[in-house]
Amino acid sequence: MDTLESLRNKKEGAKDLKSVVSAMKAMAGSNITQYETAVSSLEDYYQTIALGIIGYFEAEKVVSIKDATVSGKKLEESVCAIIFGSDQGLVGQFNDEMASFVTASLRDIPGKKELWVVGERVQLLLSDDGFTTSKLYTVPNDINNVTPLVTEILNQSRESQKNQKTGTFYIFHNQPKPIAGFTPVMQRFLPLDSTWKNNLQKIPWPTKLPPQIAGSIKPTLVALINNYLFTSLFKACVESLASENASRLEAMQRAEKNIADLLDDLNKKYHRLRQSSIDEELFDVVSGFEALKKVK
Repeated sequence: MDTLESLRNKKEGAKDLKSVVSAMKAMAGSNITQYETAVSSLEDYYQTIALGIIGYFEAEKVVSIKDATVSGKKLEESVCAIIFGSDQGLVGQFNDEMASFVTASLRDIPGKKELWVVGERVQLLLSDDGFTTSKLYTVPNDINNVTPLVTEILNQSRESQKNQKTGTFYIFHNQPKPIAGFTPVMQRFLPLDSTWKNNLQKIPWPTKLPPQIAGSIKPTLVALINNYLFTSLFKACVESLASENASRLEAMQRAEKNIADLLDDLNKKYHRLRQSSIDEELFDVVSGFEALKKVK
């Protein structure tokens, strides 16, 4: 049974927890701004790079790209999934939804699977589903730390393709929704073959004028491809971070409301118990006074 002292302790504990939640909420709200700004900026840059590559295909009359093979077998038989998750808790279903989405998606893709995971928590969930992680990366805690991570993953993916270890790379990450929340998405990252070309050319050319290449052809293509690959990974990472902080902000808002309801309930119980205690003391005083009167 609750006592006044126990209810008082519960109230103090709830207030302390509310302070922690408020701090986490403020931190998530502060972080989400920089990531959402980066996502918005990257959308335009990514579109520009994609149009540049499409313009190259049109100007050079590139009809198809030969698929890479190794000893007569397509590289697509080996698959690498680059997965962006979270290292921290208090993010709701952020990691759970990503792990479920990856499991369902990879089940439909043939070939040997290799996982490169950003975030320890989603890696643990994937291991519970029977997947083994080849590479584990730390989630960037700041926008300035995204570039080193992306550069490392990009260099390792190129090295893997160069050594003919992996044929196809897919990127899995959570993408913010326009209004609120997030959704898991998957995109084909490498190789840059005819499938990639056909998907890229679904983006319409914005003008009626035919594109032209200024300067040397090969350096232009190399620059466009390098920027495309870097931006694809950078965009996935930043969208994942924006989704993570949006999920944490939503979770903290729910927690704040639950704590407020709990405090309200504890206050009512406390005042009810306190009033009951006062009534009992008054009853004892009155009973004692009546007893004294009878004795006199």
